[in-house]
Amino acid sequence: MRFGNGLATAGAVLCITSTSFAQGGTTVFRNASVVDPTSGLTAGRTVIVEGGTIAYLGAAERVPAGAAIIDLNGRYLVPGMIDAHVHIGDFAAARRALLSGVTTARSMGVSHFVDVGLRDLARDGAIEAPEILAAGYHVRPQPADQLFMNAPEMVDLRDNVRGEEAMRRMARLMISRGVDFIKTNATERAGLPETDPRTPYYTTEELVALVDEASKGGVPVAAHAHGDAGGRAAVVAGVRSIEHGTYLSGTTLDLMADRGTFLVPTIAVVADLTMPGGDYDNAVLNVRGRHMLPRVREMASRAHARGVKIASATDTGYGSESVLRLSHELIELVSVGLSPLEAVRSTTVVAAELLGIEDRVGRVAVGFEADLLVLERNPLDDIGAYQDVLLVMNNGTIVVDRTEF
Repeated sequence: MRFGNGLATAGAVLCITSTSFAQGGTTVFRNASVVDPTSGLTAGRTVIVEGGTIAYLGAAERVPAGAAIIDLNGRYLVPGMIDAHVHIGDFAAARRALLSGVTTARSMGVSHFVDVGLRDLARDGAIEAPEILAAGYHVRPQPADQLFMNAPEMVDLRDNVRGEEAMRRMARLMISRGVDFIKTNATERAGLPETDPRTPYYTTEELVALVDEASKGGVPVAAHAHGDAGGRAAVVAGVRSIEHGTYLSGTTLDLMADRGTFLVPTIAVVADLTMPGGDYDNAVLNVRGRHMLPRVREMASRAHARGVKIASATDTGYGSESVLRLSHELIELVSVGLSPLEAVRSTTVVAAELLGIEDRVGRVAVGFEADLLVLERNPLDDIGAYQDVLLVMNNGTIVVDRTEF
């Protein structure tokens, strides 16, 4: 599961071949094999990007004056990837994610609301980063100490975020800080040796209160849940997505399919538990991961068979020691039964729908944001092609180009 990805430390391979690329000017991709997750593969296309948006897609040779031209010679032009569950906490990590082909990411928990700041800086073009959707802090029985440094008025909840009113207060706090999603822990974590990931944290009534209060601010809720009892309570409460879902039963998966609840299974990070190094390096977690990995793979396969909407994600912070990339999750999803096209959709149109941005992100189509990747090989034949991204365009600006190498 340790797949190589030279873009993680990509300083040596960056090649901006034109000043107009760096400034986000007009770019013309010629001879592109376009992979759009809705319409499939079309060869011999010309794609024109103007002002950060896809302005033209067709067979005609249209070259606006002063445009930068890239001849792809049949290489594959695909939408930028959406990582639906990250923990990016600094500029360097955001850049690593971007260089690996992630052009949009949903933050699922960081300290000091730094994801809100990263989001705003990325929107302003001040940093090289994916578009970030922020969640601030986890809503859990014992929040991180840093939460109370940011919000000292909440200190009475330091060791006991319990009860419906406490959940509503937490929702109001997150909304007041400008989050796009609220993340709650419906069960204990898998990545700590002292916790049991099956153990539920909250009652259905507490989760209902959180979802209801969040909805008043127009903010959806995502629920971390490995165990079935906690996961089912979250689904009944009306969360937008279940994160992980390792031990979910068929009954809970059926309920998710009926309600349109998204599943973000993060299989590849469970594989990371089983190996030394990477995001996790602990003997207890290694043993736990060996049990969890076949279970989460089985669960994701059953979810897919039931028609549950599956979005791809890493659950990594893209730290300097991380060896986990979103391409590895796509490989896992194909291994459990998704077709390569369905895996492409999981990181584009399905993830965009989960995030509520499907009208502007996730497709190679006129009017959509110019978040684009170039791959050497056809991902519909081999999903592993995403491990080697040759070019990354983010909002019309090329941040890495290896197409001439």
